[in-house]
Amino acid sequence: EALAAAKAAGVTTIIVAPILFVIWLSFFTNEIVSFPPEGYTLKWFGRIFDQNNFVTGFLTSLQVGVAAMFGGLLLGVPASLMLSRRRFPGREAVNTLLLLPLVVPGVVAGTAIYIYQIEIEILTELPILGSVFGLIVAHVLITIPWTVRLVGASLAGFDRTIEEAALNLGATPLVAFLKITLPVIRPGIVAAGLFSFVISFGNLEMTLFLVAPGRTTLPIAILQYLQWRIDPTIAAVSVLQILLIGAGMLLTDRYVKLTRVL
Repeated sequence: EALAAAKAAGVTTIIVAPILFVIWLSFFTNEIVSFPPEGYTLKWFGRIFDQNNFVTGFLTSLQVGVAAMFGGLLLGVPASLMLSRRRFPGREAVNTLLLLPLVVPGVVAGTAIYIYQIEIEILTELPILGSVFGLIVAHVLITIPWTVRLVGASLAGFDRTIEEAALNLGATPLVAFLKITLPVIRPGIVAAGLFSFVISFGNLEMTLFLVAPGRTTLPIAILQYLQWRIDPTIAAVSVLQILLIGAGMLLTDRYVKLTRVL
């Protein structure tokens, strides 16, 4: 037990230490990072709002993240239900296809989607490439696997005889789904939505290929800032991201216990 506790403590330290270091760094007074710090200040958090790229990048990332989250749920939940309840030729191939975005490198996915959107734009003359809509569609692709996996995990132990009993007693398929199936898979849906938003909000590799000139997301804005300056402003931005995601997880866990599916 002592060895297991030591291992758990070591893993926790490895995970938490970088986060604590970034939070500590965001309060340094000195512009050029050095140790020990000369003092502590909150000025770097104010500097964030002086950088227009950070503000517009945050708003774009928020817009795309929320839209991609709902898009992933809209497509992923029915796909999970189909894969869990139906047996059809090619089922395993479909399941593998839906999970491919988890293993395909972001650079490869970004390049492929970029070329695909060019071809679609040539065929339809619709301004897809570089648009927010095109970026959202691409981000939906990387959120679907999380929805399929997490909702599928919620459905793994679901007893369908309860739903069949409701149908035999006169409930319509929609009522049976809303009253019986949905409460069972709700933790998976909420967890999938949260993880989908986080994955989309922080995506960099694929987004670099798809964002239009003059438009940016928060990860790209951070990368561009680091090309010219290295100061605690970046740490302050990271702290705000940590707080946003942490607040989302705490709020989600308040209503749906994420430990049920994670």
